Amino acid sequence: MNQIEIPAAFYRGGTSKGVFFREEDLPAERAERDEIFLQVIGSPDPYGRQLNGMGGGISSLSKVVSVGPPTRDDADVDYTFGQVAVDRTEVDYSTNCGNLSSAVGPFAIDEGLVTPNVSDGIATVRLHNTNTSVVIHAQISVDGGKAAVVGDFEIQGVFGTGSRIQLDYLEPGGATTGKFLPAAGEVISALDVPEEGTITVSMADAATGMVFIAADDLGLTATESPEAIDGDAILIAKLDRIRRAAGVAMGLANRPEDVPLTNPRVGLLAAPREFIALDGATVTADSQDITVRVLSLKNIHRVSPLTSALCLAAAVKVEGSLPNRIAQANGGDLRIGTPSGVLPVGAEVAHQDGLWQAVSTRSYRTARRLMQGSVLIPKT
Repeated sequence: MNQIEIPAAFYRGGTSKGVFFREEDLPAERAERDEIFLQVIGSPDPYGRQLNGMGGGISSLSKVVSVGPPTRDDADVDYTFGQVAVDRTEVDYSTNCGNLSSAVGPFAIDEGLVTPNVSDGIATVRLHNTNTSVVIHAQISVDGGKAAVVGDFEIQGVFGTGSRIQLDYLEPGGATTGKFLPAAGEVISALDVPEEGTITVSMADAATGMVFIAADDLGLTATESPEAIDGDAILIAKLDRIRRAAGVAMGLANRPEDVPLTNPRVGLLAAPREFIALDGATVTADSQDITVRVLSLKNIHRVSPLTSALCLAAAVKVEGSLPNRIAQANGGDLRIGTPSGVLPVGAEVAHQDGLWQAVSTRSYRTARRLMQGSVLIPKT
């Protein structure tokens, strides 16, 4: 055979899809792994479709995860997330994927990497994300010793229902920058952006780094469809300049051109506003606490990257921050209006000794193994 076989499984986790590997089946050298991941996903692809691999041509469908034994006592498994660029030879490890995190526990159970403490019922699997050094407790329904798939829980952006998975992120502050509020502790900043001037933003890092902007300040409503924003090349370039300036301010690079591919992301915020979701349904203002559009890999996400939603939930609880000023308070989980509907997430923060701290964040997802066996890549 002129192709190499590598054991793998193909998963939907939340609103993303990716190829999952066991650590033992991958080479130790990062460069060798990257070559495998690029081949498996089908990158780089100047046509943007990844037809020669397992990817789907957009960031949420261009992902890989490796899972292996834990390297710390408070975890059951380690996992590493890789964001594979669609149009370039790059695999980015600077952040985590909250959606695919929901599939790590089921993968670990079904692969025999962990043994659940119940054969039927709710099991907790402790996940250590090596990208961010954050520990996540995944509460997973188990059926006959395997991760349950069937259930009545529905998430926006995915047709049908599944078994609910709760993810609790412990101490997620500073996941990529080392600080919950990485811009010298400021809750609001006047960001100097090349070619754009000064823009008012809030920067936060809980599960992932984010720069939040009031949509009104850019002449937007945050109710635009992803296609409408993606089709405006001038606007996308402007948002990327803001993103890169924020990355420098957050300490992720010394120069805008060196800011990582996936971090920070941009969150366009507005007070709750009615809009039409991607499935044609009307999302009312009173069903949301805040309306959001998130830029990821120079495209507007069809829902929201889950880690971005978690960061927003934490930032909303920081008094005086831009998200805090814009969001409607409801006393419970934050209801985020995304292009696909309403996404509920939660967070706990604390203000101690003059500093804001992200105590925990939580999300609710479903996941399903779609295919298992081996991926094939050409011998080189």
